[in-house]
Amino acid sequence: MLSDLKRIIDQISRDRGFDRKLLIEAIEEAVQSAARKKLGSRREIEVRYNEEYGEVEVFQFRTVVEEVMDEQTEIDFVSAQLLDPDVQLDDELGEKMDNIADLGRIAAQSAKQVIIHKMKDAERDVIYEMFQDRIGEVVSGIVQRFERGNMIVNLGRTDAILPKDQQIPKRSFKQGDRVRAYLVDVRRGTKDAQLLLSRTHDSFLAKLFEMEVPEIAEGIVKIMGVSRDPGFRAKIAVSSTETDVDPVGACVGMKGSRVQNVVQELQGERVDIVPWSPDPAKYAYNALAPAQVSMVMVDEEANSLLVIVPNDQLSLAIGRQGQNVRLAAKLLGWRIDVKSEQRYANLEDPGYQSLLAINGIEEALADQLFSRNILSTAVLAEAAIEDLTVLRAIGEEQAVYLIQAARKSLGMDPDAPIERKKAGQEPLIEEQPLDDAPVVEPVAEDKAAEESPEVDAAEDSVIEERDKPDSQE
Repeated sequence: MLSDLKRIIDQISRDRGFDRKLLIEAIEEAVQSAARKKLGSRREIEVRYNEEYGEVEVFQFRTVVEEVMDEQTEIDFVSAQLLDPDVQLDDELGEKMDNIADLGRIAAQSAKQVIIHKMKDAERDVIYEMFQDRIGEVVSGIVQRFERGNMIVNLGRTDAILPKDQQIPKRSFKQGDRVRAYLVDVRRGTKDAQLLLSRTHDSFLAKLFEMEVPEIAEGIVKIMGVSRDPGFRAKIAVSSTETDVDPVGACVGMKGSRVQNVVQELQGERVDIVPWSPDPAKYAYNALAPAQVSMVMVDEEANSLLVIVPNDQLSLAIGRQGQNVRLAAKLLGWRIDVKSEQRYANLEDPGYQSLLAINGIEEALADQLFSRNILSTAVLAEAAIEDLTVLRAIGEEQAVYLIQAARKSLGMDPDAPIERKKAGQEPLIEEQPLDDAPVVEPVAEDKAAEESPEVDAAEDSVIEERDKPDSQE
């Protein structure tokens, strides 16, 4: 049977990386299954691979008896003596079967299924052993197909899965495209793809920089932290172990070549390269770039930072939908509250604090009241309804409530008539320009950001650095 079996076993073992012993066991098991289907399930059959002749040998064992009652398990004494003259009654006699090549269609199909199943199991084991040590590396493959939004990537030896939630939003690949991704996990024994990939993982960005920047691979420049809003913006903090090597410049490369290669791989995701510092205040100052920072106050017990920025830098420091400050907070692992200089100054004002003491007035609303020159609870108590309704989000009913609350806090009659202005009458309180925007106070949360539109024109550059070196190698 199978005169070329030895050559086939050697070739499969060599080309597919299978353990030769496991492959022989699979063939023996398959032939045994086929023989039982052909010859009877109650037969005691043993299958052995003859290494010398390169063939599979099948033996059946039967008990020697005077009169045969079950042909599958018994052989008569006369027939047994023809096989072995020294045989005795009740002996177990083994007989090599010479007609195993003709096992029948059903038996041959069963053998084929057993071999295929065993080879698939062996293949999964080989893949697991091959890739388990590569977890945390960037792998490259060809987009094979899409299944319910998941991308199936051919890595040459096997397929890997890039789940929909691990793909960069709004960035599409088509069948046949080459794609690089971060190997997150290798699963053993699953019928589906064993390799799990990601392009949104923070470490994917770190690995791309390691591949582009020799100083990182050599350990001269170290990546101290990464935070990403995949597909939109990312921050990476770097430091240097040598004083004469600028970590930011090394990552940027000559004319931005290194960072541009990373940005291109991420299909346009903006990357801010931040100088790392052991001082949380300095680190936050760097991480909030490109916004200028006036002052940072550190609360180490609460792992919290209060960052004060110039009035015209507030929106830049916060970013669209809080993106800039959220990424900075994640990078540091601290809570960051950003306030403008005007708001911080207001917090020190007794009149401002008296407004905050009124139920229903928070900092954003107190800022708007200050912008209308309503500088204290006493001024609010004497205000007209129209002085408040011109403010955003304040209707007439709320205006009445706030004026009455101010009066009540001062011991005045809250139900006394409230002044109303005639149409066209100039306001009694002179309006001041609003120089502060509502404050967003983000916390460091490791979650995907909502889809955001294009960022401000002031944030257009791909690389945001606090202290750019004169030359970047």
